[in-house]
Amino acid sequence: MKLAKVLGTVVATQKDAKLQGFRFLMLGLYGPDNRPTEGSVVAVDSVGAGVGEMVLFASGSSARQTPATDNKPVDAVVMAIVDSWEVDGEERYRKGDPDG
Repeated sequence: MKLAKVLGTVVATQKDAKLQGFRFLMLGLYGPDNRPTEGSVVAVDSVGAGVGEMVLFASGSSARQTPATDNKPVDAVVMAIVDSWEVDGEERYRKGDPDG
């Protein structure tokens, strides 16, 4: 799993039939220090995440192991909305914290 921030949504009117009904999110990758790293990814949203929220996502074959994405052509899936995290006993992120 990796940390990311939801940057926005992706709309695709033409897509594989197995992807009908899925919501796609544009994610910006983040490190454990709560700073953006290089890269972004488009992921299927399986938890109802919103723009600006920090999330955990899985990619590769792990992305196809949720009930919603089983046997679907998916390479990344958001599977958790992050409430907080800490590193070495120091809180680095808390949802709703203006400095977070």
